[in-house]
Formats: sequence, structure tokens, C-alpha cells
Amino acid sequence: MIIAIDGPAGSGKSTVAKHAAVALGFHYLDTGAMYRAVAVRAVAKGLDLGDEAPIARIATDEPITFGYTPGEPLPTSVFISGQDVTLQIRTPQIDLAVSPVSAFPAVRTALTQQQRCFGAQFDTVMEGRDIGTVVFPQAELKVFLTATPEARAIRRVKQNAERFAGDTKSEAFAAATDEAAVLADILRRDAYDSSREVAPLAAAADSVTIDTTDMSIDEVVERIVDLAQARRVQGAQGAQQTQGAQDAQAAQQAQERAAQRGQA
Repeated sequence: MIIAIDGPAGSGKSTVAKHAAVALGFHYLDTGAMYRAVAVRAVAKGLDLGDEAPIARIATDEPITFGYTPGEPLPTSVFISGQDVTLQIRTPQIDLAVSPVSAFPAVRTALTQQQRCFGAQFDTVMEGRDIGTVVFPQAELKVFLTATPEARAIRRVKQNAERFAGDTKSEAFAAATDEAAVLADILRRDAYDSSREVAPLAAAADSVTIDTTDMSIDEVVERIVDLAQARRVQGAQGAQQTQGAQDAQAAQQAQERAAQRGQA
């Protein structure tokens, strides 16, 4: 079963998807981390972020993998070509770099293939911006999370403060916890992601939209788990009905053949 969770920056996708995966016993795939890993590599190589070809080669040629603790659904680390980039992918510099990198069609194509391979192996909760529309349009459950920009900025500042807790005097901490700057970046990301030509941010026609502005994490997770369990029951019932119809059709065909033999 694939659960696709999409939404804009700061809508709670990653946190909610992780909790939902744990509650359901599913694997979790952070597709945003994959694009960020490519961005880390591009910045480290000093590439022009407007030049698609060399960045696409990174996405195509340098494998992105996740480190897991045995028996746990959540990854603990992110690697690209074997290099641990877990900390680098969440810096303000990569926050700015990831939008242009993720907009390139060749980059998206390469990473989409990796994401589909992952989803084909496991029951997966996958979050991003185009999971339900492009990566897994056939997902059994599609959820689109949203919230006001102000609420999303507050959440992102809180996340950043926790991330840089041991480095509160650095310039990186100051930039990551400046609420006005974070809000401006979220609005920039919204405009960029919604207007890009390839796989723009949008809710799938058959997705369930959840406004998380005034909801707790637990409330959102509970809603998604309830939806997933309901879809699983519906899927089982549909399979039984399909099998019943196939059995009835086979029986009818057998009767017709028997009748034809009797007439002969």
C-alpha cells in the first residue's frame, strides 16, 4: 500500500508522514531529502544551479540511500554516493538551493525512478510535492496537507531551533530562526513550486485535503491512519467482489461449454 502525502513547505508533511509510518508499521521515504542531497552535491561541486545537465548527472549517476536501524521504519541518515549528508541537507543554504535543483525535468525523472523502486518493495508512506500527482498517481491513499503561511513559518522556526540547539550563537542559527525571513522563504517556495512547468505543487483530484493550521500532529496522524485503514478495508472488499465476479463468469462459461458439448 502506498500513502502519498503532498503539501507546501512547512505544512507538516515530514513529521506527520513519519508518525503515520510508525503507527501503521510502514516504511517511510522522505523524497525531499533526495532532492536536497542532490543540491548538497551540486553546491559542494560549485555548479551553476541554473545549469541542468551537470546537476541531472548527479541525480542519475550518484545513488541516494538511507540508513535504517534494523526493524525501524524511519531512516536515521541520508547518503549520496556513500557520503553522509544528513546534516548538510537541512541548512539554510540548501533551503535556497533545493527549489531550482528540484525544478529540472531530468532531475525529477531520475529521482522519480528511485522513488518508484522503493515503493514497489514496501508498504510505504511517501511525502513530497508531487507524489500523488506524478510519482504514484495510483497510490491507494493520497493526502494533501496545507496550513496558513504564518503557521508554517512558526513550525519551521521551531524545527530549525531544535536542529541547531547546540549552536545557538552561529549565523546559521540566526538565519534559520528569523521568523520573518523564514516566512518570506516559505512564500517564495510556494510561488516557485506552484508555478514550475514540471510537476508543480498541486493536490491530486482524488486526494483528501487536510488543513493542519489548528490541528495537533497527533490529530493529523490519527486522521491519516483512519483513512488508511478504511482504504485497506475497501481494497479487500473490492478484491473479494472482483474475485466473486470472476468466479461467477468462469462458472457461466463452463456451463455454456457443457451445453455446447451436449448439443453436439
